[in-house]
Amino acid sequence: MEIHQLRYVCAIAETGSFSRAAERCKVAQPSLSQQVLKLEKDLGEKLFDRLGRSVRLTEPGRAFLPHARSILKQMDAARTSVADKNSDVRGSIAVGVIPTVAPYMMPRYTTAFTKRYPDAKLRIVEDTTPVLIESLRELSIDLAILALPLRHKDLEIFPLRTEPLFAVLPKDHPRSSASSLALKELRGESFVVLRDGHCFRDLSIAACTHARITPNIAFESGQFSSLLGMVAAGVGISLVPEMAVDRNSGCRYVRLTDPGANRTIVAAVLRGRSFNRVQRAFLSVIQARTRNPTRQTGCPGCP
Repeated sequence: MEIHQLRYVCAIAETGSFSRAAERCKVAQPSLSQQVLKLEKDLGEKLFDRLGRSVRLTEPGRAFLPHARSILKQMDAARTSVADKNSDVRGSIAVGVIPTVAPYMMPRYTTAFTKRYPDAKLRIVEDTTPVLIESLRELSIDLAILALPLRHKDLEIFPLRTEPLFAVLPKDHPRSSASSLALKELRGESFVVLRDGHCFRDLSIAACTHARITPNIAFESGQFSSLLGMVAAGVGISLVPEMAVDRNSGCRYVRLTDPGANRTIVAAVLRGRSFNRVQRAFLSVIQARTRNPTRQTGCPGCP
């Protein structure tokens, strides 16, 4: 006995016709008739008398009909209960995020999520990629916002956005008025970079290596804002992702043309771990906000 067979029986009883029941159930009449015959065979009783163009419930059919309606009603009630439960998002979620993303993306993510789900509790942890990956494995956080590459087979990845990289130059730098440049044009320059442990440092060094230049590192920090201050002061040049471009930093930003000069931000969860309603809701919100970012287009501060 299958649910769709019960629906067919109820539709036939209510319409008095196999053809009208098929139209109501949006199924071909031969398929509907075949399923009803199959049900009758399983029950060992005829449910309908086929009298020419008319259809009439048999005595077993009249006994069966209330039970079929009751089962369908309970099924609908179960679906409604699940839908209501999903719309009432309560509970908590712990989200880890790397420092080179947290100040740029998390404020709007947090605002959008708490506004839509005021009963959910959101905890945000800012740390480096290795620490956040271990936190995922230890189940101390539920989801992490990281940057590729990630070579961890135990993580499931949900891409959020890919952004270009920019060279950050002092205003009086010879290339500061360029619309774009290749990294090889910066050979011999002093660089200010993020310190060890930050994945964007690895990305920057890899980009320089690919361009066959060895950066002379003059300053290291844990924040983009410190790097921009040093560039503005003439200590060196730097690389930043698009989201870190700051029009008020006193620097000039020139987009890099090197192949692969970009950064991809992803949400990562431990593979095989079930999502609860709060986690699904948070992931849905950040994916929607990424598809429809409320930020100014173009490159703020670029020439």
